[in-house]
This record gives sequence, C-alpha cells and structure tokens, in this order.
Amino acid sequence: MKYTDNPDMQYHIAVKKGEIGRYVILPGDPKRCEKIAAYLDNPQKIADNREYITYTGYLLGERVSVTSTGIGGPSAAIALEELVRAGADTFIRVGTCGGIDLSVKGADTVIATASVRAEGTSKEYAPIEFPAAANFEVLTALVESAKDMGIRHHVGIVQSKDSFYGEHFPDDMPVANELKSRWEAWKKLGCLASEMESAALFVVASHLKVRMGAVFLAMANQELEALGEENPVCHDTDTAIKVAINAIKKLMSEDKKYE
Repeated sequence: MKYTDNPDMQYHIAVKKGEIGRYVILPGDPKRCEKIAAYLDNPQKIADNREYITYTGYLLGERVSVTSTGIGGPSAAIALEELVRAGADTFIRVGTCGGIDLSVKGADTVIATASVRAEGTSKEYAPIEFPAAANFEVLTALVESAKDMGIRHHVGIVQSKDSFYGEHFPDDMPVANELKSRWEAWKKLGCLASEMESAALFVVASHLKVRMGAVFLAMANQELEALGEENPVCHDTDTAIKVAINAIKKLMSEDKKYE
C-alpha cells in the first residue's frame, strides 16, 4: 500500500536513504535527541515528524544518527523498521528505567542482556517462546564501555511493559492480582529494572537481522521505596549517553577489522 507521495521518504520518521548513518542511537524522548546529538561532530537535524526527530552527525569520521522513538513498543518498532529501510543496521537504545532488583539504585546504569516480553508489539513479530535478546556484539561494547568509564553499572535482564500506571498503581487496575503476581515473578527471577521499549526492539531487530543493544539510566527503585530504604532519584541521562557513544566507537573499530 502506498502511504506517501515520495517513495524515497519513510512515512513516519520522514527520512530518506543517505540521510542517516549505519549506527543509530534511539532515545524515547524527542527532546533528548538534541542532547545526544551534541556528542556528535557537526550534527544536523534532518527530520521532525510526529514523535520522531532525527539528527545526523559524525563520530570518528563516520556518520551516526539519533532518532527518537516515542513511548512504548509500537512507535519504537515503527522507527526501527523505517530506519533499517533507510540504511541503518546497528542500534543502541538509550533510555530510562525503574529499578526492580534492590541492587539497582537511582543514577546507576543498566545494560540489558535481554527483556521480558510483557508487552504486545513483539507478539505480532514472534511467538512468545522466542527470546527478546540483545545483540552480543553491541552488548559487549556497552559493557566494555561502562567498565572503561569506571561507572556503577548492572548487566542482566530487564522487563518491558505497556502500562506505566499499571506498574506503579496496580491496585487501581481491574487486573490487579495478575499485575502484582507477575511483578513478584520478575523480582524472584532477578529482573534488574523495568522500562517500555527494549523487548519490542530486540525482537524486531532479530526479525530484521540487525544489531540492537540497550543502556538505561535507573531513575529510582520503587522496591527500595516500598521497604522504606534510601531511594535516590536521578533524571540525568548523561552517563548512559556517554556509555552508548563510547560503545559505538568500539563497534566502529571492530567493524573496520572485517571490512
């Protein structure tokens, strides 16, 4: 079906082939794009449509882009589909999360190895038995980057959901018992944190045969709050952004070995 009069323009993100790099950083918040783009050389805004803003600049002389995905799996999957069609093949989601495991505190960095598919988008791509897993090369680059920076970080499984308020106010929901029992399961299984996009992105990336990783700022931890323990709150995503930028540099170096 023809959605646009310009066949070279992607319908939702409004970019064309040649306007983006093969490496793309994916924040959720459109307002975060400019902040991330400032880490690139000569960044230029190339598209602004709906929740999707795209900048393209350079790292180590190679083109790199930043595209916002909005909130949740559906809009993130659309962005990923269209970015791949526009020529990208390596992605890092940079976002925020809330801690689940008691070891995760506000201002910590969380790097996802995989994500619980507690959302709907990925189910339209793959049977539920298929794992939502990060690409090993991107994951390794992110972990090495965090270690090089000497920052407090956690590596493991996160949980992706569709309802922000279902998590924070489960007793208000008609399916309260189900929400609370599943949350207890994620805790017992050692899930580090909860967010809203990585499961969809991991599964769609697997389908499209592209590389995807994810790094998050832990804003706070509601489990620590519930226990009456110290629960620092942080909104500064700079550290997670720097981890992603350094990881892309590592990926570029490795990729050049095999060109």
